[in-house]
Amino acid sequence: MRSIRLKNIEKSFHGELILENINLTIPEGKFFALLGPSGCGKTTILRLIAGFESPDHGSIMLGDTDITHVPINKRRINTVFQNYALFPHMDVFNNVAYSLKLKKIHPDIIQQKVIKILKSVRLEHQMYKSINQLSGGQQQRVALARAIINEPEVLLLDEPLAALDVKLREQMLIELMDLQETLRTTFVYITHDQTEALTLADQMAIMNYDGRIEQIGSPREIYEFPISSFVAQFVGKMNLFKGTIKIGTGKVTFIEETNLGEFEVASFARSPWMIEGAHVLMGVRPEKIWIGKKLETNFTNHLAGKVESIVYHGPATQYNVRLKNGVRIEVFEQNEEHFPKEKIDYDDEVYLHWQKENAVLLER
Repeated sequence: MRSIRLKNIEKSFHGELILENINLTIPEGKFFALLGPSGCGKTTILRLIAGFESPDHGSIMLGDTDITHVPINKRRINTVFQNYALFPHMDVFNNVAYSLKLKKIHPDIIQQKVIKILKSVRLEHQMYKSINQLSGGQQQRVALARAIINEPEVLLLDEPLAALDVKLREQMLIELMDLQETLRTTFVYITHDQTEALTLADQMAIMNYDGRIEQIGSPREIYEFPISSFVAQFVGKMNLFKGTIKIGTGKVTFIEETNLGEFEVASFARSPWMIEGAHVLMGVRPEKIWIGKKLETNFTNHLAGKVESIVYHGPATQYNVRLKNGVRIEVFEQNEEHFPKEKIDYDDEVYLHWQKENAVLLER
């Protein structure tokens, strides 16, 4: 296993700059997710790592080896595509064995390797079935088996679950995690689906619409402590308020612009822009807000508003609350009881509470 490093990568297509000065390190043996909106350049990064494209500028390192101009078949990097690219005229066994046969490996060794890999993806009983007889999830596992049978140092996955229904996608997420844990191969997973990235990744990078990397970190770090409004809103949901900073007596206060009030914020890391009077954003995740009809004094911050709409999600209920300044914010409440003590309905006047540790300041 070796890490992947992209150093000062630039790439244009037909005169349009897609990637500019990309620097990224993907640690060895980890499940790494590259998350971003459609068209941001994440698939281009995957194709550069795989060798399907060459950068206009910069280098790609696999460990200490420069592979920028190394041919695809020499890279020990395999790819699983969104459409799986399986051979429909071959059965499962021959799809998985294809690359080994090209290398003229002895048939007995091919048999052993294919059986072993199909057992790891729980397809040994479908070994001689036609591809067309398999479900979408089974086809995806065949594509994975074919990709990992050559024991690549890196496995690239280009939105491999996009064609599956929701329930099957959830099942395959768990299977991918288990497979990576078993193989300890470096997985690089390309997606625009935040749920997939948060579920799978040990570490992730967030790309914006301009093809720049906004933030790199663990899913928890990125979700709890986004460093920009783009990350805050792209990964999960975030209620944002405009205002200014006041710093004094050991605490940071956020003064909301439209006279909603002052709110205390726990500032864990002081950034250079976090100065007295700076125009910033305060963000609060919907699930960090406690909603009730009575004002509670054991919370650092509170707001008043009126319930405008309610959406039942099963495990949680979403309340859309209109504040006195006309802004609508979202609140998610876990449905922990069959018969909650307090029923909140449409048009109810409510208080929204949160602790200072559950708010983040973002540069504006």
